[in-house]
Amino acid sequence: MTTTVQSRQALPRIQQFFALTKPRVVSLIVFTAVIGMFLATPGMVPLQALVFGTVGIALLAGAAAAINCLVEQKIDKVMARTRARPLPMGRLTSAETLAFSSVVGGTGLWILYALVNPLTMWLTLATFVGYAIIYTIVLKPLTPQNIVIGGASGAMPPVLGWAAVTGEIGSDALLLFLIIFAWTPPHFWALALYRKNEYAKAGVPMLPVTHGDRFTRLHVLLYTLILFAVSLLPFSTRMSGLIYLASAVALGLIFVWYATLIYVRYSDQIARRTFRYSILYLSLLFAALLVDHYVRIGL
Repeated sequence: MTTTVQSRQALPRIQQFFALTKPRVVSLIVFTAVIGMFLATPGMVPLQALVFGTVGIALLAGAAAAINCLVEQKIDKVMARTRARPLPMGRLTSAETLAFSSVVGGTGLWILYALVNPLTMWLTLATFVGYAIIYTIVLKPLTPQNIVIGGASGAMPPVLGWAAVTGEIGSDALLLFLIIFAWTPPHFWALALYRKNEYAKAGVPMLPVTHGDRFTRLHVLLYTLILFAVSLLPFSTRMSGLIYLASAVALGLIFVWYATLIYVRYSDQIARRTFRYSILYLSLLFAALLVDHYVRIGL
């Protein structure tokens, strides 16, 4: 009976630690990293690289998310979408969070170094530092361009996946990086537009707070157009074929339509729909790359 009670008490704490890793964000990171693995080889990804590369990257991403929660707990307490996280709610302490991140991150680093390859470990560590320290501690509280500059860390997962399989960084991997890098500003600024008051209250200099709505709406549209052009590069370089081209054009035109709506007749509802679509867009775009890789239809 005592063991059963203890197990029931332990489960909520396990769930709180899991919540620190921002599982929905990490799932997209891992997805694009795995796509990078498959695109790096014409055949099947070696099982060891696939399994341990995925686990190691996921653990480092979760550890970085936990550090982000640790650093931003005061901000999270102010904002409606984040105030239910474990630290603002007092369900976990800062010391517990730091210990958890150290263990999870250290384990991920060891797995990548010992069971994948050193290059992937170093690249993933650099990504961890870029997100958890450079973006979270330095850029986010200091500049409205935090998303643009810090987006380099968020764009790294497919490069990590590519390195896990090949042991090097190929030019095609950099195209995948460029797609996510261009995707990040319109994705986050759509969110920032309808969360502007919360960011202002928390003292975070997001673009709508510092430069106003119309300036931000214009930049959402401009970056979406840049993204549309960048998304066509895999076809123009013959990295992909017609399946990907058709998917990129269709998905991109929908994104441009949403961005245009944000610019010409903004509403919080449109911004929310744009933010949600941006996540679907990236997932489907990378899925199209994978399908095209194995079912190539060329000109």
